[in-house]
Amino acid sequence: MARTIVVTGASAGVGRATVRAFAREGARVGLIARGTDGLEAAKREIEELGGQALVLPADVADADAIENAAAEVERQFGPIDVWVNNAMASVFSPVKEMTAAEYKRVTEVTYLGYVNGTLSALKRMSPRDRGVIIQVGSALAYRGIPLQSAYCAAKHAIQGFCDSLRCELIHDKSNVQLCMVQMPALNTPQFGWVKSRLPRKAQPVPPIYQPEIAADAIVYASHHPRREICVGLPTVVAIAGDKIAPGLLDHYLGNTGYDGQQTSEPADPNRPDNLFKPIAGDHGAHGAFEERAWSVSPQFWATKNRTWLGAAAAVLTVGSLFLISRSER
Repeated sequence: MARTIVVTGASAGVGRATVRAFAREGARVGLIARGTDGLEAAKREIEELGGQALVLPADVADADAIENAAAEVERQFGPIDVWVNNAMASVFSPVKEMTAAEYKRVTEVTYLGYVNGTLSALKRMSPRDRGVIIQVGSALAYRGIPLQSAYCAAKHAIQGFCDSLRCELIHDKSNVQLCMVQMPALNTPQFGWVKSRLPRKAQPVPPIYQPEIAADAIVYASHHPRREICVGLPTVVAIAGDKIAPGLLDHYLGNTGYDGQQTSEPADPNRPDNLFKPIAGDHGAHGAFEERAWSVSPQFWATKNRTWLGAAAAVLTVGSLFLISRSER
């Protein structure tokens, strides 16, 4: 049976790749973002892939707009089965050069946008006692890096919000599922439109993965919701490293984090950014790092197949013990 899905930030990047992946399952997808060009293009792609789509231009920072969008999805497509919070905003800048307005805007989109989406999803899912809420996170939800303080803080806030909500769902004995999917560096258009004060063009910290890997993880989480799913070995290493040696990471990132987030090309100080208003046009799912991006993640493959791998490991262990016991007789 076709499911009803809502994805925020659906017009480009991870959101765009995700709605395509859901469309291949024949899903009915509510598309939320500010830019109508990208939303209309995403709608066409979904319909070509066999799904249905509803374009819902809205800013996730506007709680009333998100509530109205959720109501429209259920009016046209029926009960929402999966809600994916993915919309984000960021600024590449040292803290000392940031403004209060920039921090406010990034927080409203990247953190409160998730809160607004979650509230609208819970309002509908809780009475039905079913549904899945997926928060698209990042390794930066655990480990802050230089030049992205507003974004890192927002991702940390989402992590804390999810911990609190998860406890409440357990208390209520609710069957609504909550999953946070922590992402690695991804080849998305955001690095070309995010506001930046860097002297050189911004880039994701290598290794870089294609957004389809993120989409695969989100769709997988919608069928197999876990507390948390990490995507890509660098994500696992960053989270574990911050728990084991945070001070060492402070110094490492202080020495490497500036160059690691910039290419060798000079930035255009006059290019437009999408912090306060969308940039016109259809930007698609992929960014400018096509030749450097990985199309596979062995770590995530292992995560998806961990039950099978665990069973295989158990069989090998038992077989080895059997052979050892035979040889010692």
